[in-house]
Amino acid sequence: MNEQMQMQANALQVDLKQAKHVVFLTGAGVSTHSGIPDYRSKNGIYHGIATPPEKILSTSYLLQQPEQFYDFVQQNMYFPAAQPNPIHTWIANICNQHGWLITQNVDGLDKKADNQHVIEFHGDLYDLYCTKCGQMFSYEVYKNSFRHAKDNGIIRPGIVLYGEPIDQTKLSQSVQKVAEADLIIICGTSFVVYPFAGLLAYASPQAKIWAINKTPLPATNKVKQVVTDALDFIKLVSQTE
Repeated sequence: MNEQMQMQANALQVDLKQAKHVVFLTGAGVSTHSGIPDYRSKNGIYHGIATPPEKILSTSYLLQQPEQFYDFVQQNMYFPAAQPNPIHTWIANICNQHGWLITQNVDGLDKKADNQHVIEFHGDLYDLYCTKCGQMFSYEVYKNSFRHAKDNGIIRPGIVLYGEPIDQTKLSQSVQKVAEADLIIICGTSFVVYPFAGLLAYASPQAKIWAINKTPLPATNKVKQVVTDALDFIKLVSQTE
């Protein structure tokens, strides 16, 4: 780790100590260290598939071709044995003291890390329900069949599919938390998916903003960017006193 990275880690640690309301905005790059692939990289779940993801992960595909939808999500998106990594734990510790996490991730690992202040912006794969009657199901049931035995309804995960709106309560709460923050940390996301990326527009002009990601963000000059692997940098920040 070079000297510049150490200086950045020191600076973020100072900002964390001074902050009263921290908000994290996270994406798939946080969970890759738990063995969950991201979406669009060469090892991502979208790489090499013939059907566009915008079609496969859409409401119409779910309802018209439920077996193909089910096969795709089961083979590519469910990792029930995955466990939180040190990034999840670090974020959870800060959030439980004086912050909130708004995440694009749908894997439930932030809740597994005992983060009490989580907004799952795009939902949770393990919130499963019947599209016909609304009954909730466990993953143990879903992994055996996507059909509700009682009414033949399609069981689906409670995630935002292409063409569906973000839950308005989550959206409003997210906007409020970002507006209240005096420190915002973007982590493990290229920050190009909207409306998630649009949340930054609600940040206070006085808020300090950091971004930790393997590739640079299309952000303004106000954002302090750390272009590196998030796990490596956060370990450095954690060691900095």
